[in-house]
Amino acid sequence: MDVNESFAAGDRRALARALTWVESGLASGEELLKKARGAARARIVGLTGSPGSGKSTLADRLITAVRQRGETVAVLAVDPSSPFSGGAILGDRIRMMRHHKDEGVFIRSMASRGSLGGLAGATVAALTLLEAFGFDWILVETVGVGQSEVDIARVADTTVLVLTPAAGDAVQAFKAGVMEIADLIVVNKFDLPGGERVVQELRATLEFAPPRPAGWKVPVLTTIAADGEGTAKLLAAIEKHHQHLQEHGLLESHRLERARFEIASVIQQLGQEGARKGEDLVQAVASGKLTPRQAAARLVRSALEPGD
Repeated sequence: MDVNESFAAGDRRALARALTWVESGLASGEELLKKARGAARARIVGLTGSPGSGKSTLADRLITAVRQRGETVAVLAVDPSSPFSGGAILGDRIRMMRHHKDEGVFIRSMASRGSLGGLAGATVAALTLLEAFGFDWILVETVGVGQSEVDIARVADTTVLVLTPAAGDAVQAFKAGVMEIADLIVVNKFDLPGGERVVQELRATLEFAPPRPAGWKVPVLTTIAADGEGTAKLLAAIEKHHQHLQEHGLLESHRLERARFEIASVIQQLGQEGARKGEDLVQAVASGKLTPRQAAARLVRSALEPGD
């Protein structure tokens, strides 16, 4: 049985191999993706926020809550990667390792590969495969790097912004505009000093925030992920937002935006690869013989020609 057949039969090893294919940009992965698109409708939840806010611990608690309902869940932990070697820390998976023997849970780390918004285009391809595999829930935990951490809103159906009372998280969120992408806001580590004050500040600020699609009101929730407190309310709020999307016909627009993001990510990747290889074009721009736009157009055209 080949990988395509094994994948269709629900073989987790085939899923892992298929994810490696799409992350590496192999042609075999592209063919599998064509067949997988539009195959399922999982709840896709993005967890974003600054490093140290407890996103991985919160994801671990959500896994437990989902499994207690008898539903399956996959996690994509997008880790920071070196802009030089492309290597990633891949440390988030360690916090969730207690679920590794559960057949209803699948956890995969992926490198951001220097993507400006914190997500690689391969992340969206991986989501497509996980949906086609039949998972009920997919959690995407992002690198959490501040202002650039906005692409998750284009990928997830529900975006959860995780903050803490300490380290000025709320102030940074205001400055970076991350508040505008959140469908739910969670103040984690609520037992730390200043928790209630941060919640009040967030709720007051949301009163003046631009209106969300179909009148959605962004809730501010509190959790202490270390002991599981608040997880049930968070899961219920995510469900409520998903129902809101369904009732107002917004899920399909999310799917289209995800595809648009994936296309843009491929173009960005082609440009980066071309800029590294096209030394003659770089020299032409530096000497004033070509504009950056002309050089970029040539690079993209040459990159696409073999695949046409």
